[in-house]
Amino acid sequence: MNKQELIEQIQHKKSFLCIGLDVDLSKIPTHLLAEDDPIFEFNKQLIDATHHLAVAYKPNTAFYEAYGIKGWQALEKTITYINTNYPEIFTIADAKRGDIGNTSTMYAKAFFEDLNFDSVTVAPYMGSDSVEPFLAFKNKTTILLALTSNKGGLDFQGLKTERDELYKEVLKTALTWKNSENLMFVVGATKAAYFSEIRKIVPNHFLLVPGVGAQGGNLKDVCNYGFTKDCGLLINSSRGIIYAGNDENFAKSAQKEALKLQQQMEVILNENS
Repeated sequence: MNKQELIEQIQHKKSFLCIGLDVDLSKIPTHLLAEDDPIFEFNKQLIDATHHLAVAYKPNTAFYEAYGIKGWQALEKTITYINTNYPEIFTIADAKRGDIGNTSTMYAKAFFEDLNFDSVTVAPYMGSDSVEPFLAFKNKTTILLALTSNKGGLDFQGLKTERDELYKEVLKTALTWKNSENLMFVVGATKAAYFSEIRKIVPNHFLLVPGVGAQGGNLKDVCNYGFTKDCGLLINSSRGIIYAGNDENFAKSAQKEALKLQQQMEVILNENS
């Protein structure tokens, strides 16, 4: 999926909601544990209940890798289910990879070719030759960590260099890399006040914004600072949606929470149209 197709989905669904599929078996409804593949069954029901409200799904791969081969198989089944039944959905492998060039190439093949995700999150610490192998894939998106929402995010990202804060240097440098038009950037919702500065550097790139909901980020503040003419935002909510209910109607509960966010987004999109 390319950028224009994503924009069209945002306009069609009146939504820029991304739902994080971070599955913890200790938190899912207990009746699902009797299923052959409880992780996939949990995801499948959530996807079926929310696909008309979301433009993207983001499985965090750690929540699958933690369960070994069965977890990885559940991830594969999940992405295949989305691609087969809801091909208009933008898919994000939240894997936070980043290594030397030939290793990055193999990571990119794993997520872009084998699993057929539309995008993958990548750490920029090792520089251009660790990221450009991802950027080389046509119609695929590399989502670079820029300013994260966690408590320690500013330990390094906010450090002052001789020229600017480190996260700003990451943004500026990334724009010089080959195929940088295929980049998105992760910017945490809990850092809403930073968005206006970030938009001076990357005025047109999409930003993936975690941290709305359970982590305390505010949707309105993020949009006030980060919105562009094409929206330019994917707002991720994970726990606040997928664990909204814990009984046999859990998918319906998730749908209600997703609908609340989608309705807020529709208002914002209409105000900016």
